[in-house]
Amino acid sequence: MKLIATLTLLAALAGCASAPEPAPRPLYRDPTLDGAADVSLVFNRGLKRWEMFYTNRRATLRLDDPKDVSWVHATPIGIATTQDGNRWTFDSEAKFPAECTGVTLWAPEIQEFDGLYHLWLTIVPGIHKSWTGERRIEHLTSTDLRTWTCAGRVDLGSPKVIDASVIRAPQGGWRMWFKDEQAGSKLKVADSPDLKTWTVRGPVSHLPGEGPTVFRFGGKWWLVADLWKGLLVLRSDDAQTWEEQPTRLLAGIGDHPTDRAKGQHPGVTVVDDRAYLFYFTHQSGEPEAKTDDRWHQRTVIQAAELTLKDGWLHVDRNAPPPDLRAAFKAR
Repeated sequence: MKLIATLTLLAALAGCASAPEPAPRPLYRDPTLDGAADVSLVFNRGLKRWEMFYTNRRATLRLDDPKDVSWVHATPIGIATTQDGNRWTFDSEAKFPAECTGVTLWAPEIQEFDGLYHLWLTIVPGIHKSWTGERRIEHLTSTDLRTWTCAGRVDLGSPKVIDASVIRAPQGGWRMWFKDEQAGSKLKVADSPDLKTWTVRGPVSHLPGEGPTVFRFGGKWWLVADLWKGLLVLRSDDAQTWEEQPTRLLAGIGDHPTDRAKGQHPGVTVVDDRAYLFYFTHQSGEPEAKTDDRWHQRTVIQAAELTLKDGWLHVDRNAPPPDLRAAFKAR
């Protein structure tokens, strides 16, 4: 009888250990500046754990002029890490060479190609009170995600480009999508044979937007981008010719605390044929915003799982967040 009882207990414990555990909502909140946005996830091979690089806006900064946007300038890149996939904690601010970066850093895009980490980073020289100034994309490389080497400015034929998304193109070479603010904030694409010289091919959509992310999922290529009123979705067989999804993702307001605003600047990581969407939300819909006219500046990172429905991407932000432990735990 004791043996049977022991086996029953072990089976029950095993069942508890494998029970789903939704990730928290929000998934991550920066403990100092409270302005986490624009995430890019990468697996750190040396430390054998997943890491999240993100723009850290100075969301707690109080400014007299409501139109003053200097709080989204002088922004460092934060690094958060996880051991179990569901719980993320602040690790450090990323350090980059001064000769190719600057004080205002946006939208990190990290990919690993052939054992080398590549970072495309948006640089805005100086601190601006309005949406003015040059924007450029710099390419950096690293072997450990901590010490970075300047690999050259990305020449895209415009002085106001931001938000790179890069893949190894199925036809060979590499392909980059980005926002060209000088061209009406259109999303454009460029090709490179060597990650050094780039040829701009033109816009991929007639709609203005930002924060494109491109990934392979369910036998298709997908482009998801921020239209400031929901997320644009494009689908392709070859990452060259695209068709637009009829519906937007995350265009409305979520039901749950900290997710009561439109979803913005998507990042998607595909692990074991499952696609995980990471996006940020402003905290304008929270109770604190009723008495604090700067609370809306705060942003947090949310997680949801993308699924396929009738051949298109679908997400239910009001469902429990996905259990990220199997996909993003340390190894």
